Amino acid sequence: MSSHAPDSPRSSQSPPPEGVQGDLELELLGLANALYNLGTTVINDSTKDRDKPGGAKQVGPRANDVVHHLATIDDMAQNIPTMIPFQVLSDIDNARNPMQLTKERLERAATENQFMNGKIAAIDVRIFLLFIWFSFVNIPLQSYRKLLNEALAISFPETAEYLHPKQDVIKMET
Repeated sequence: MSSHAPDSPRSSQSPPPEGVQGDLELELLGLANALYNLGTTVINDSTKDRDKPGGAKQVGPRANDVVHHLATIDDMAQNIPTMIPFQVLSDIDNARNPMQLTKERLERAATENQFMNGKIAAIDVRIFLLFIWFSFVNIPLQSYRKLLNEALAISFPETAEYLHPKQDVIKMET
């Protein structure tokens, strides 16, 4: 049986993690509950309930409870090295769900990853087909490499010295 009213913030269905982060999570839940209680107290005090004897709730103690939770969270923050990205805080300030944005970013990254995998697979197929073609036309691989190096040296002149090694280096290798 839950100790919360049906319209109040419910505690999570899963237990909080152990340690400092679990304590912080429980304190944040306490803050959410204190803010909820403060809000209901303000609304009740501003309605006709305040005129009833004994029906008025005081806002001061509820506000002090919120301040107490905030002070406790501030003290706990000194022991937690976890950094929260500014974009997440900005999303929360702009009333956007950071989990939804994270999901969208992950989906976009997965899509881009699949696209790049497709490009890599296409290059692998082209290389495979080139090797098959060379084996059928009996062009030695060294001739192809020479043609490729010449084309690369023309397109990227800064690589020419690496693509066309000096002759004495070749003599030493043979």
